Amino acid sequence: MTQPNGDYKPSKREMLRPVEYVGGAAIAAIFTGVITLVATREWNLALIAAGGVFIIVLVGLALFSMAVKPDAMESAEIHEADRAPGTSTDAAGPASDARETGVDPDDDRGSPRGH
Repeated sequence: MTQPNGDYKPSKREMLRPVEYVGGAAIAAIFTGVITLVATREWNLALIAAGGVFIIVLVGLALFSMAVKPDAMESAEIHEADRAPGTSTDAAGPASDARETGVDPDDDRGSPRGH
């Protein structure tokens, strides 16, 4: 959650999330390496299999974590961070700013309307 002074302190769970991903990938890699070693009795093949599975699982977990849609609180924090410090906070949003300044928010040139 955002602090009133603007400093963001992540929770312990948020800080340990990357460790969970690496740990899960490591467990899968060790399992694959042991199975490969027992089946073939070749260390080189077991290490290659373990390394490949580690990378594949880690990338897969990272991609799956990016696919998760943020909940309402996370969305509110994202939108709060996107707002510039000097913008208005009323419910009408950018349309009220456009009426006050005469600038069309969809116009890329930023010139007043009607000129």
